[in-house]
Amino acid sequence: MAHYQHSSAIVDEGAQIGEGSRVWHFVHVCGGARIGKGVSLGQNVFVGNRVSIGDHCKVQNNVSVYDNVTLEEGVFCGPSMVFTNVYNPRSLIERKDEYRDTLVKRGATLGANCTIVCGITIGEYAFVGAGAVVTQDVSPYALMVGVPARQIGWMSEYGEQLDLPLSGAGEALCPHTGTRYVLRDGRVRREEVTA
Repeated sequence: MAHYQHSSAIVDEGAQIGEGSRVWHFVHVCGGARIGKGVSLGQNVFVGNRVSIGDHCKVQNNVSVYDNVTLEEGVFCGPSMVFTNVYNPRSLIERKDEYRDTLVKRGATLGANCTIVCGITIGEYAFVGAGAVVTQDVSPYALMVGVPARQIGWMSEYGEQLDLPLSGAGEALCPHTGTRYVLRDGRVRREEVTA
């Protein structure tokens, strides 16, 4: 099955778009972009040349995914959230050779209107709340809110807040799925079930 492309979308020659992906109204995908399977690019999305978007990502309306941004599988980019790729931009100074890499790992959520300052990594299944401004690396499963963003908790892979302390050690169950999560040495991991 090929991907769907609305007639108003512009996909430059050379862009790779996976099967079952949907490219909606007024989207522009540059020729060097690599987009996986089952991806949704909402209205008015821009995807730069040096961008990789993994399978099953959802990029909501009015998001620009600029050069040097990588989204792993299953990342959610909320409406009008912002990526940057230059730390100290000036119109009168050329800084295209100073782009900083931004990596958003598998399953992370970036809420509506949040801003991700370039040069950082957002960990697996992290959850950035609406309107937050993230200026530093985010741990896997961390719940981040505010300006500047600060961690206020932990989230399950399902997207439910876990009853865990911010630091120390502990265990919690996802209230929706019952999956067990363990906090140790400042990191949360999902406990694998062995048969």
